[in-house]
Amino acid sequence: MSGPVQENDVTPDEQFGAVEVKEGRRTAVGTLQVARLLPTKGRRTVGAWCFADVMIPPDADEPDPLEIGPHPHIGLATVTWLFDGEALHGDSLGTEQVIRPGQLNLMTAGHGIAHSELSTVTGVHGVQMWVAQPESTRHGASMFQHHDDLPRFDITAGEVALFMGSLAGHRSPTVAETPLVGAEITLRGPSQVPVDPSFELAVLPIDAPLLVEDHVVEPGWLGLVAPGGDALRLESSGAGARLMLLGGEPLGERIQMWWNFVARTKAEITDAWRAWQEHDTDRFGPVPSQLARIEAPTPPWIGED
Repeated sequence: MSGPVQENDVTPDEQFGAVEVKEGRRTAVGTLQVARLLPTKGRRTVGAWCFADVMIPPDADEPDPLEIGPHPHIGLATVTWLFDGEALHGDSLGTEQVIRPGQLNLMTAGHGIAHSELSTVTGVHGVQMWVAQPESTRHGASMFQHHDDLPRFDITAGEVALFMGSLAGHRSPTVAETPLVGAEITLRGPSQVPVDPSFELAVLPIDAPLLVEDHVVEPGWLGLVAPGGDALRLESSGAGARLMLLGGEPLGERIQMWWNFVARTKAEITDAWRAWQEHDTDRFGPVPSQLARIEAPTPPWIGED
């Protein structure tokens, strides 16, 4: 359920006002249709979050299974969160782990990892996210975490499942390398969500339009909220509206993103691309999967003078 990111997905970060609403774009990951909300025009990162695909529920009675063959990553952590269905994750650490709704799979790439994902039932619906690793850890060892016991708590007119970082005095047990928040929130009515004033935030409506402060944000769109406030006002037209809240302290590093790689320079991405092309098993080991290996496209800058 990961990527890929193409060069036209990524533009330099711009300053934004208190709240800014941006439209996502529809794309496909294998046979899965997704709304890609991050990166978006003018915004690579929100905190350390650098990628967010919301899976679009299939409308067929018997949808195609999710089948994402072995592919590589560097410099990021993949964060998988499901609302419906289940999927099997396999990676070059030897991990084979089923994920179900309300559980978290967190795979940290570091210098290099490869993985695959396969739905074990049809109709998978959820969100695939990436967190950019900071300079202090992005060249380090890879790691995998699975959590099925995450903090769940009430806020004013809402319920929170906290899968990354901290919110409202609660902290997730998952390892986060920068100060951030990742949560699913279900609203029962108008809500004031306590937030860290140093965090920039992204609100991703899942199944109903939301009022974010005074701005309407539709599913398939993204609400960006600048740092400064200690509470975020959210409202939906009916009870039970779900949203994802992502954010954190500004990363403070300019990243380069292409395909399934997050780095700081094109040269680093080229090195990782060549390692994958050359089947370098020291950097990207074998994955326990029967799915076909995904070949990388050629970076558009290869061959440039």
